[in-house]
Amino acid sequence: MRKVVGVLFLGAIATVAVSVIAEAQQRNRQQRERRLSATQRGTVTLEPADRVLSPSEVFIEVRGDTRIVRTNGIPEHAVGAFPNSGNPHAITEQNFDFRMTTDPAPAGRITSADFAYWGVGLSGIPFEPGTAEYWKGDRNSGWNYDALGGAVRLGLDANYAHVQPNGAYHYHFTPIGLMEELNWDGTEHSPLIGWAADGYPVYVLTGDLGNGMQEVRSSYRLKAGRRPGGSQPDGTYDGTFVEDYEYVAGLGDLDECNGARTTSREFPQGTYAYFLTEEFPFVPRCWTGTPDDSFSERPRR
Repeated sequence: MRKVVGVLFLGAIATVAVSVIAEAQQRNRQQRERRLSATQRGTVTLEPADRVLSPSEVFIEVRGDTRIVRTNGIPEHAVGAFPNSGNPHAITEQNFDFRMTTDPAPAGRITSADFAYWGVGLSGIPFEPGTAEYWKGDRNSGWNYDALGGAVRLGLDANYAHVQPNGAYHYHFTPIGLMEELNWDGTEHSPLIGWAADGYPVYVLTGDLGNGMQEVRSSYRLKAGRRPGGSQPDGTYDGTFVEDYEYVAGLGDLDECNGARTTSREFPQGTYAYFLTEEFPFVPRCWTGTPDDSFSERPRR
């Protein structure tokens, strides 16, 4: 389990000249062109989260059976430097208006989170498991580079987050800054960290699934052997691509969408909930309930 270390967040984001942004964008484009044929995972290097932006505006309210999260997309916790060598985009204020039911229910089918925000943190920052990076730049290839595979540098900061072309800051894994704000320490059930688009609660790494507090495990594993090669990537299934993994029911604690029934401080009688996990899929990539349209596709990076 990763150790969450407290950090003293100081400073403010600097104004970046247009020429510097353009230079970073060009460098990033060249980098992507070189690496889109990569078939071997690499090391994910995180930018330090050492600057605080303002203002941060997050409003969460319940009206009838709808939970509303309005946010400008600026977190209270510190973020990394953007643009950076792996991501050419600056963080800018957004106008998010996320809505979800307060009475979620199984839909009877699984809905993939492709091309959508999967959920939103209490920080007002959306979760987005997928990337816009595909083998040879072809979305139709069926081989999507995983954000934590390290084959393509995406400029993630210490919150496992980075920025879309439209300036939207978003999480690809554990939101460390938010976890620190909520006093997550790994010895108790995770505090509530957000809501999925279908209305179910979101927790991270630890929970009580009926047998006491534990680190929850996903039910995914790397496929055995090698990729097809030829017109598709070759090399060993090593986590470079999303498609390197397979779901095996019962292998871990969670279902295909990284969910399970849990008992928590917020839901003492128990509820179905999603978890972010140390293993793939990291952030869930589907919903068991019905996602709200307010989480539909945004420009992705």
